[in-house]
Amino acid sequence: MENYTLEVCVDTLESAKAAIGGGATRLELCANLIIGGTSPSHRLLSQIRELSDIPIRAMLRPRFGDFCYSDSEFDIMRFELEEFRKAGASGVVFGVLSPDGTLDMAKMKILCDDAKELKTTLHRAFDVTCDPFDTLAQVHELKINTILTSGQSKCAWDGRELIAKLINNANKVEILAGAGVSADNIATLYNETACTSFHLSGKTIIDSPMTFRRGEVTMGLPSLSEFEHWQTSKEAIVAAKEVLMRL
Repeated sequence: MENYTLEVCVDTLESAKAAIGGGATRLELCANLIIGGTSPSHRLLSQIRELSDIPIRAMLRPRFGDFCYSDSEFDIMRFELEEFRKAGASGVVFGVLSPDGTLDMAKMKILCDDAKELKTTLHRAFDVTCDPFDTLAQVHELKINTILTSGQSKCAWDGRELIAKLINNANKVEILAGAGVSADNIATLYNETACTSFHLSGKTIIDSPMTFRRGEVTMGLPSLSEFEHWQTSKEAIVAAKEVLMRL
């Protein structure tokens, strides 16, 4: 396959280097990938831009949790969008929902208008909307470029039937399959859905260099180790690219 998207989600410079070296065609840049991603720092975006001219779409997500944002949180998203533009982003990734599970069209339109020439992705807020096809119609109205989705399921494989239907109705919207995607299942996802755009982190677990560890003290969720973090594996991205090239 020649025309494909291999988008790698990264939250550190080291992960970005691994993704670029492995053959990613685009980066989704965030912070705190372990909790689904939040807005990254502007400096991190600048560092990656200095390293490469690869397309980078930066996440606008002011906090962990649902996608129903207060006015003050929305103001932060608008401010960050402009800062990401200045730092060299090629696009932004966002989603704002109303309490009833539909897109908040007023806020979404403002962000789309603010984006101007930047590419836009509706992230997996799509996967918790009440009706995927109504949401797809709203995406067409907003002229959003991409929908990142697991097919409203825990992972893209489980949601493959919906992903295939979305692709059949997407028109010019890119349907980007994400969640649980790897070199191991890209080919079967392609065969089941005709999807040509894939999103993955290619993560591996890196052990902390700390030798002194006070294990009984935690700084966040007790279920998360303070002494390991995720990092993109170059080898995982190379393997995914090789699968795509063979399709």
